[in-house]
Amino acid sequence: MKSIFPYFFLLCTVSTGLSAFSQTSKSSFLTEMAVREDSMKAYAFDIVNAREAAERFRADSIFTRMLVRALKEKHSFSYPFDSLQTISRLYAPDSSFRIFTWQLVQDETTFRRHGAIQMNTADGSLALYPLLDKTQLVEDIQNAITNNEEWVGAIYYKIIQTSYQNKKFYTLLGYDENSFRSTKKRIEVLTFNNGKPVFGGPFFSFEKDSLHKPVQARFSIEYKKDGNASIKYDEELDIIIFDHLISENNQPTKKYTYIPDGDYEGFKWESGKWVHIDKVFTFKLEDGQAPVERPVREGKLDITPAPGKRKNR
Repeated sequence: MKSIFPYFFLLCTVSTGLSAFSQTSKSSFLTEMAVREDSMKAYAFDIVNAREAAERFRADSIFTRMLVRALKEKHSFSYPFDSLQTISRLYAPDSSFRIFTWQLVQDETTFRRHGAIQMNTADGSLALYPLLDKTQLVEDIQNAITNNEEWVGAIYYKIIQTSYQNKKFYTLLGYDENSFRSTKKRIEVLTFNNGKPVFGGPFFSFEKDSLHKPVQARFSIEYKKDGNASIKYDEELDIIIFDHLISENNQPTKKYTYIPDGDYEGFKWESGKWVHIDKVFTFKLEDGQAPVERPVREGKLDITPAPGKRKNR
């Protein structure tokens, strides 16, 4: 049985447009959306878990159409779709937009990401930007600036909002299954230019390193499939922390051999960019002692709000 909490929450705290509804209209809206969500659950599950690739592709196609139809309902932005556990659903901290992302596995060498950005509109109508995964076609990913139609695909698990000179920046933490040998985790900055999404830009600086490197448009780490490397945001320290990696068998050109060595690097937001910190701690920490926001399970997605926290605030 579905928990009634998400719907009670919506009735109490939805956007101004939806609050203008009569109580009857709210109940009708929530009932309609709950029915749509319930119909989508099985397909969302099969996108990740179906045994055959053909079943996964079919589920992905049907789910995508159903999601778009559901989002066309006026004021759908306020509806959380909490039961779609294999779909990442992240609201921006300022509730100006939300991002849906999910993964489709064709075989052990081919992973595709799908997604969309839904904007929060004043009248509750739909403004949607589909995210088209062009990872394989993007040259020099670390320095590419792309739009939603040339998206470097990732499953996002955190949005960090910052600002500089009265402009808002949304930093996305995500992961990419990449291949059967290695996984990637990525940090990139999302901005909006005339209302349209832009991914990447001159945001990752190594100016304080002893060995200077050029500014990058995005940052990523790649590591052994079961290496358990992490990229996390620590709110107390106000920095992004990630594992320092080394090759476990001294083959630095082979990223699938990389594993954490117990040290941690980071990025600190300063003057409109993320400045690299070569060593976050002055001593090594045992595995599991680094500041942890919440676990992210790769493959079988578990990207939901932490207990007691709501994303659509």
